[in-house]
Amino acid sequence: MSRDHVQSAPIGSAEAAYLELLARDASAEAYEQPVLLARAEGGLADRIAALERAKLLALRVRAELEGRRRREAELSALFETAHDLAGLRDLDAVLQAIVQRARSLLGTDVAYLTLNDPARGDTYMRVTEGSVSARFQQLRLGMGEGLGGLVAQTTRPYVTDDYFKDARFQHTRTIDAGVRDEGLVAILGVPLMLGPHVIGVLFAADRRARVFEREQIALVGSFAALAAAAIDTANLLTETRAALAGLERANEIIRDRSAVIERASDVHDRLAELVLRGGGVHDVAAAVSEVLDGTVEFCEADAAPAEALEASRAEGHAVRHGDDWIAAVAAGGELLGALVLRGHPGLDPVDQRTLERAAMVTSLLLLARRSAAEAERRVRGELLDDLLDARDRDPRLLRERAARLHADLDATHVVLAARLDGPAADADEEAAARRRLWSAASHLAATRHGLAAARDGGTVLLLPLAAGHTATELARRTARQLGTAVHQPVTVGASAPVTELTTHPETIATAYAEGRRCLDALHLLGRAGDGAAAEDFGFLGLLLAGDRDVAGFVDRTIGPVVSYDERRGTELLRTLDAYFDCGMSPARTKDALHVHVNTVAQRLERVGRLLGEDWQTPARALEIQLALRLHRLAAPNRR
Repeated sequence: MSRDHVQSAPIGSAEAAYLELLARDASAEAYEQPVLLARAEGGLADRIAALERAKLLALRVRAELEGRRRREAELSALFETAHDLAGLRDLDAVLQAIVQRARSLLGTDVAYLTLNDPARGDTYMRVTEGSVSARFQQLRLGMGEGLGGLVAQTTRPYVTDDYFKDARFQHTRTIDAGVRDEGLVAILGVPLMLGPHVIGVLFAADRRARVFEREQIALVGSFAALAAAAIDTANLLTETRAALAGLERANEIIRDRSAVIERASDVHDRLAELVLRGGGVHDVAAAVSEVLDGTVEFCEADAAPAEALEASRAEGHAVRHGDDWIAAVAAGGELLGALVLRGHPGLDPVDQRTLERAAMVTSLLLLARRSAAEAERRVRGELLDDLLDARDRDPRLLRERAARLHADLDATHVVLAARLDGPAADADEEAAARRRLWSAASHLAATRHGLAAARDGGTVLLLPLAAGHTATELARRTARQLGTAVHQPVTVGASAPVTELTTHPETIATAYAEGRRCLDALHLLGRAGDGAAAEDFGFLGLLLAGDRDVAGFVDRTIGPVVSYDERRGTELLRTLDAYFDCGMSPARTKDALHVHVNTVAQRLERVGRLLGEDWQTPARALEIQLALRLHRLAAPNRR
């Protein structure tokens, strides 16, 4: 305290300075200042003695006030803990609060609580506060080991000022290593009692030597009693809830028995109705999903868990796979797929039989669908065979047969020849691959309102050509779809579009021959797995095309130039003829035409815009010259 501050009190009043120190809750060291200052100023002995008496009295008052504050804080913490216990919802939260408050009020570095584990015959760390060591937080102690063992055996609090020098309890390497990791020195432990039994120990510890006072031991004992009460309350609540849950489960079982019987009757009626009205496998899955209050899906055999699927087929029952149930869909030893009930591990036996019954119904529907599909494929193949062989020329009968298959023979079609590419291990594998190709082609034809048949070691398809599409686009798309379906490359050759199939069915055979020539050309050119039509091969297409479509080739090659001359009265064709005759030299071309070289350049620039920038490349130039020659040869006929 400064000299001015001490002199601010009334002269002769020794108590005034200490009252001011008490009022501002000064530290204990500050109470020496008035006496030291009086001595330094040479004060009278009576005044110094009065100051000494006032100091002692003020320190006693200060200690009493601190004690009252401490007891108030302790009582407040105990009250709050008791309040937490009264509204117990989460045992861990209550125990954590107890340990936190014990550590805070005692001012220790660490507080923790251990509980006995009767099942394992040891004690484990339940809650820690202030701990920094993972090894310490995960300690498990044998019964009777360590300071906690001594507390549990004697049912009395124990204090050690220096843990590692204390020989009153049993030291173990595991416990000592955990305490050393945490750096603890002074430890106080009090028992958690439920009646006469110790169920655990509450600890307060410091990382330095310390003497715990009697009041502090009593305070930790109060917290331990509250912790034991919280654990007992939680156990009683758990037992009560378990008993109530048991009663509720019994009630639910009674209700479920009745509901299961109703569901079994319901699913029987639904499945019977589905079979009668010709429902599909996904209709069955949807109906069973609703009855079982879950998600039931049909999946192919290769998409289901192999081990569970084989077990289901062997046992003839649905089997559990994780949280799912698998019911094999089989017929005559052949696996057709599986019904999978997703995320429903607790399946009632009656519901299990319902899933198995649904799998049996699914197998019947699949067999029926397969028989119908095979019959339809056979009928489609027979009609296409008749068209290719020109056996039945009655247009009305052809239309009627096609209409029953949802095919329209009056529309524009393309004939496609498809063949597998890729080596086969043996004859059996090759035959199996051809069957897969025919099956995939038949399915594609059915979805596209066309026809398909196995022929010449491959497959032939008759597919309608949509407006705005070309035979080339259809061939490439078909090659991709069939290749994806059979998991190996499929090459497809397409004919030019054909029409009037009912009145001229012989055109189909001609178109098939053209498609096969395109197919062979693709193989010769190394374009296995691709699709193409005669129009894709330039002048080679003239040799591949069945009707030698000269006009079509000329139109595709130089049609824009012919049309431009006809509309504008220009001489682009004459200029092109002269240009090629003069070795593609503009200078010699202008002499042959008797025009300026700029005129030749302008005309050739126009040709480039009409035919494309690559018109002078060797391949394009050859086709253009052939088209010009054919155009000249056909010109007299047009006149």
